[in-house]
Amino acid sequence: MRWLAVVLGLWAVPATAKVSCADIDHEGRSYTACRVDVTTAELRLFYQDANGDVIGSLRAIADQPGVAAVHFAMNAGMYHDDRSPVGHYVEDGNETMRVITNAGPGNFGMLPNGVFCIHEDRVQIYETLRYVDRGPACRDATQSGPLLVIDGALHPRFLPDSTSRFIRNGVGVNDAGTEAVFVISNDKVSFHEFGRFFRDHLGLPNALYFDGKVSRLYAPSLGRSDFGFQLGPMVAVIEKG
Repeated sequence: MRWLAVVLGLWAVPATAKVSCADIDHEGRSYTACRVDVTTAELRLFYQDANGDVIGSLRAIADQPGVAAVHFAMNAGMYHDDRSPVGHYVEDGNETMRVITNAGPGNFGMLPNGVFCIHEDRVQIYETLRYVDRGPACRDATQSGPLLVIDGALHPRFLPDSTSRFIRNGVGVNDAGTEAVFVISNDKVSFHEFGRFFRDHLGLPNALYFDGKVSRLYAPSLGRSDFGFQLGPMVAVIEKG
């Protein structure tokens, strides 16, 4: 029963599944979290189709060549008006956008920001300068900002009493890099509140903000398929076909 999962904070599908999604209440605010076992799941980034056109919607991922099914999808990084990535973007080993290391206006430029890196069987969130220094061979990568949780601590610029609240989404990873948890708030939340959910409820040492206002989720196990304006970079768990 879904209502019981919500009350108890349990995952809505068995933990052995490649993607487990649940609605969770934390500190009186609602979130939806999708836990992905990256050792078994086919976790990929999507931005353009085979013709170089922007895919644009979470549901359209299912129409891409080689995709038999989509088990989960979410927007995964900030983008310009033409839907091109604001920051570093790599898909299947091909770099579309270079790394941006300097501070700047808006949430993306609120340093430290970071890069979500997907390998074949593990994931990692790097602070951007550390990413540049180490140069990891990510199969897929997307840069966004700010970092929400950094080695167990909230971003130093987050204010506990901030009144800036939006629907927000992001990703956190466990220490081993074997799990990624993608979260969207169902209520408007501040950065401090959002970061606390990753750190205090999910117990994740590192988390990265993806975006706000435009945040959307496709989670068929919950009967959820958000819609809206076209998106830029997206992340999804697929079945190959």
